[in-house]
Order: sequence, then structure tokens, then C-alpha cells
Amino acid sequence: MAEVTTNRTIAKNTVFLYIRMLFAMAVSLYTSRVILDVLGVDDYGLYQAVGGVVAMMSFLNSALSHGTSRFLTFELGTGNYERLERTFSSVMTAHILLALFIILVAETLGLWFVRNKLVIPEDRMEAAIIAYHFSILTTVIHIIQVPYNASIIAHERMNVYAYVSIIDVVLKLLICYLLKIGGFDKLALYAMLLCGVQTCVALIYRIYCVRKFSETHYRPMWDWSILKGVLGYSGWNLFANTALALVTQGASVLLNMFFTSATVTAMSISNQVNAAAQQFVNSFRTAANPQIVKKLAVGDKEGSQRLLLVSTKFSFYLMLLLSLPIFLVCDELLAIWLKEVPAYTNVFVRFTIVTCLFQVFDTSFYTALYAKGRIRENALISPSILFILFPIVYVLFKLGLPPTSLSIGLLVAYAILGLIVKPMLIVKIADYKWRDILQVFVDCLKVAVAAVILPLVLYHFSDSWSGGSHIVRFLVMGFVSVLCVCASVWCLGLTREWRRKVISFVRSKIHQKAGR
Repeated sequence: MAEVTTNRTIAKNTVFLYIRMLFAMAVSLYTSRVILDVLGVDDYGLYQAVGGVVAMMSFLNSALSHGTSRFLTFELGTGNYERLERTFSSVMTAHILLALFIILVAETLGLWFVRNKLVIPEDRMEAAIIAYHFSILTTVIHIIQVPYNASIIAHERMNVYAYVSIIDVVLKLLICYLLKIGGFDKLALYAMLLCGVQTCVALIYRIYCVRKFSETHYRPMWDWSILKGVLGYSGWNLFANTALALVTQGASVLLNMFFTSATVTAMSISNQVNAAAQQFVNSFRTAANPQIVKKLAVGDKEGSQRLLLVSTKFSFYLMLLLSLPIFLVCDELLAIWLKEVPAYTNVFVRFTIVTCLFQVFDTSFYTALYAKGRIRENALISPSILFILFPIVYVLFKLGLPPTSLSIGLLVAYAILGLIVKPMLIVKIADYKWRDILQVFVDCLKVAVAAVILPLVLYHFSDSWSGGSHIVRFLVMGFVSVLCVCASVWCLGLTREWRRKVISFVRSKIHQKAGR
């Protein structure tokens, strides 16, 4: 009965998160097109470069936010509300101190780097510096908001995200309008307006948390008995997030040093596709992860493992459902989405989409270590691979190789992490069985191979049956790809038990509507 309740909770929260994601994605596609058109390729790439400097310095926040989310969820699972309140206030104090540290570093060393190392035209330096200062403020607001967002996730109030996302995307639509009519410098105005949106969204989340969750009534405190565990956990995460900042945000900075702003824009567009794809899957993972942690907190190790393995397969199926059509209709999608498509964008996007499939295993299996509270080994091994990648790509760029070298390196790195490193760690640390992990890989491989055969054949002969029409090719290839993935998942990816559950669920919903 408990498992049924868990599944219903995950399903309900997944629906709310997907409503949020689909609405945000639709508006994001439109706003990206407008903003790229208004700012221009060069200014858009310039914003990504200066924003990347700030984001690289905020890797400390990523490390601390993982610890905050894990410990708040764990304490809520144990039911110790007094310790939950002390945990929230203590981690909030830690985030405030971190925000002050980020301001200090960003306004000194970071500012020097922007002025002296980034390739910025002299006539755009003033606007770039204004955008940089607003990027710092936006990051600081995000940092001190983390404990409140973690509380919402811990309480599994995913519907709140769906509702607030409507406000978020409406405000971003307003940005598009103001950029078109505003008389200020477009780059500086864009950074200022994004900061305003982040402030509004943070206030809404904070007001909700304070009204609904008693533990979010912040009292300045520093409980070392609690923070020792959180900071110890986050300390091991620090190395991992430093490496992640290098290969994600650092990539924009690195490309700016060797190539044009247009190349940075191309990578930024592929990063948006990556973020959308990850959000598509993480909406499901965000709904499942709290239950995985809570099951382990009450001693149900078998239930926690079973839920993680099943959710990993479904995460891969969801990513494949999104990745295959994007890969095949990439050129048509970019042409419809953007007025001006920078060079290398389609190549970056295709590499990114394939990389996303391997990232599913890396991210999903990490949840087992996250739930266990044992991330030391992962923090030493996984980031080392990413650290090695960064200087290798730097050398390749120095030797004159194209910017796609970065995409190839990321693909190889995440394949190693998802297929080798993470499985070895969860077997050793979290007592998972190799046969169960290999079964997940086999199921995912069968579904992927079966799903791509027909779409690839159609793609090969697309010029003959589409008559050269990009719209026809986009619609047919998209529809066939989605249909093939769904059919493959149904026939090969689901057990008889799961197919029976799906059929039973659909029938019950039909009967409910018929009885009304």
C-alpha cells in the first residue's frame, strides 16, 4: 500500500513539474529567439561570457545547495521537526555568508579578469561591465534563495513550481517587450531586467515557504553539530562542482578566448537545448528523488534501490523521446526557432543531445550516493575526469582545432562517468547489484536500437519523400521519431506488470469520465 501511495505521489508531482517545464520551455524558445534578434549574435555571446565568469565563481553554491537539499529532505523523512528547524536556519546562515564571499571575489578578481582577459570590443566594455555587475547581483539572490527551494522540494510541493513558473515566463515575455521599446543599451538593460525577474521569483517562493513551512522562519544561528555534516557532505561536492563549473560555464569563457562571440553564442544555444532536455528529465527525477531518500531514511533499502533503478530507466526513455527527434530535425528546428543561426550551432546541438543520454545514468546513479550521504569517492573520481578534459581542450584550441573539440570531449567524459564510474561507485558504496545495473543498461539499449532504425532510414531518404520541404521533413520526422520511441518503450522497455498497470490506470480514468 505504501508503494502505491509513493507511486501516486511521484506521478502527481511529475505532472505538476511537466506542466511547469512545458510552459517554461515553450516561452523560452520564443524569448531566446527574440532576445538573440534584439541583442545580436555578438552582444548575446558577450553576455554569456561575462555571466560565465560569475557562474564559475558560484560553484561553491552548487556544492552547498546539494548538501542543503539532502539534509532538509532527510530530516523531514525522520520526522524530527526541531532538528529540521535548526538545520534550515543554520544552512541559511551558511548561504548568506557564501553570498557575501561571492560578492567580494567577483568585484575584485572577477572584475579584473573581465577587463583584462575576455575579448571585449572597446566600445562595448562599459555595457559589459554593467551586465557583469547585475549578473553578480542575480547570482547572490539565487544563492540565498536555495534553502527555500530545497524546502519546497523536500515537502514535495511541486505544484508550487508549476504556478510560479507561469509568473516567471510572463515576466520574461515582458523582458522581450521592454528590450524592443527600451531606450537604454540593450545588453545592460537585459542584464538588469533578468536580475529583476530573479528577485520577483525569489520573493514569491520565500513568502510561500514562510507561510506554509514553520521551519523556514529564519533565526540567525550556526549550529556546528548540524553544519558539520552539511559542510562535510558539501565539501566533497565542492571538488565535483568546481570541475562542472569549468566544463560548463568555463566553456563560454574558453571559447571567448580563442574564437568569436558568435561561437560563444552557438555554444550558448546548444546549452539551452541541453538545459531544456535536462529539465525534461529532471522534472521526473525531482519528483522521485525525495522518495528515494525518505525510503532510505526509514530503513527501506530495497524499496529505495528498486525505485532508483526503475526511475533511471524511465528517465532514459524520456530523454530518448526528446533527443531522437531533435537530433534528426536539428537543422529545421534551428531554422524555425532562430532568425539567425550562428555557425557550429547544429553540430554543437547534436553532440549535446547525444551527451544528454549518457548524463541520464550519471545523474540518476548519483542519487544513490546522495541518498546514502556518501559522496567522497565520487567527489574524487568523477571531477578528475572533467578536470583533465579542460586543459586537454585548451591545448587542442591552442593547436588550432575547431570548437567542436569541446563537444567531443564532453561526450566521451560523460559516457565514461555514466557507464563505468557511477555504476562502480553505487555497487561499492550503496550495495547495488551489478546484475540489476546491467539489466537497466540492456533494457535501455534495446529500446534505443529498436527506436532509431526506422527514423534513420527515413532520414536517409528524406530528400526524396519530402520534396525538399523543411516543414514536411520536420513534421514527419518528429512524429515518426516520437511514435517509434513510444512503441519501443511499450514493447521492449516495460515489463508485463508495468504494461498491466498502465492499461489499468487508463481504463480507470475512462470509467471515471464515463460515470460523470
